[in-house]
Amino acid sequence: MKSEFILAINELCAERQLPRDVILAAIEAALVHAYKKDHAGEARAVIDPNTGQVRILATKVVVEQVKNPDTEISLAEARKLKPGAKLGDRLEVEATPAGFGRIAAQTAKQVIMQRIREAERNAVYEEFADRKQEIVSGVVQSIGPHGVTINLGRAEAILPPAEQIRGENLRPHQRVRVYVVGVKETPRGPEIIVSRAHRDMLKRLLELEVPEIYNGVVEIKAIAREPGSRSKVAVAARQPGVDPVGCCIGMRGMRIQSIVNELNGEKIDVVEWSSDPAKFIANALSPAKVTRVILSERDDGRTATVIVPDKQLSLAIGKEGQNARLAARLTGWRIDIKPESEAGHLAASELEPTEEDAEELFRAAEELLGLAGSDGLPAEADAASVE
Repeated sequence: MKSEFILAINELCAERQLPRDVILAAIEAALVHAYKKDHAGEARAVIDPNTGQVRILATKVVVEQVKNPDTEISLAEARKLKPGAKLGDRLEVEATPAGFGRIAAQTAKQVIMQRIREAERNAVYEEFADRKQEIVSGVVQSIGPHGVTINLGRAEAILPPAEQIRGENLRPHQRVRVYVVGVKETPRGPEIIVSRAHRDMLKRLLELEVPEIYNGVVEIKAIAREPGSRSKVAVAARQPGVDPVGCCIGMRGMRIQSIVNELNGEKIDVVEWSSDPAKFIANALSPAKVTRVILSERDDGRTATVIVPDKQLSLAIGKEGQNARLAARLTGWRIDIKPESEAGHLAASELEPTEEDAEELFRAAEELLGLAGSDGLPAEADAASVE
């Protein structure tokens, strides 16, 4: 039959969600600590996992004459325990003091609790270190100027102001999903930093809501996000016949709407990725319709001049330039948007040669025709007239 001591340990393990061997190791270390307050030498504690009986085993050296009973044992006594013992041998001898259980329980209490707290902190750190860059669910515990404290069950996380969605008002006891940005150890335990504004928060939500992304049938190529306002996601199919945009949006928009609701109404544009930069840029400016994309790569960077119908200009640019800005981040190109009317004037002006162009053309003609003199006649014709 198990003792109350073992039953208490089992209850402690279940309550703190810690492995049983961790608790037993912490108690054994505490008992050794209590023993060494009054005794010298090496020792270890052993707890019977079935009965809960505590024993202290001290390591002693076999000598002819004992001077320190804590560290030495006579040859005669040693041979009672081990018939073949010799001088200089090291033996483990039971050295449990009388009434040690009661004294040790009081002395070791603080040490035991300290080791348990350390074990808890280590267990929490390892759990959330493995969950870094993942989404976890928690409950808002408190809101302050330095951030929002979120209860994750076994640990608390901090949602700093910079990682919050702009305009979102979280309330105490509200359940939210957050993205684990980082976990670091501190003297007070693991510090967990979470985010709702991180770009990869949207990526993880898409993986949760869209099975095709989770299974690898659809791949997320790029994400551009302005938290709480608008995001653009570029997706591509890895299998022929799969509509990547349709998979993400879902029937009647249910999949994407679920993510929009989670992100406090943030608008999400899902566009199809293309290996052709011009086509990808045209898709990225959705919902605006694009007439033509002209690509230009120079030393100062890559620029795409996008021609759109006059009526689509404001839609392509977006409120305060947001649509064009997000499209540029998504594609990695600098985007210059022009209406068709302005693009027509630019094309006409480009066809009209300038004075510099005319001079360049004239010099090229001189070299080609071998002109001599100011009359503009070829050299051969000039010589014939003289004859």
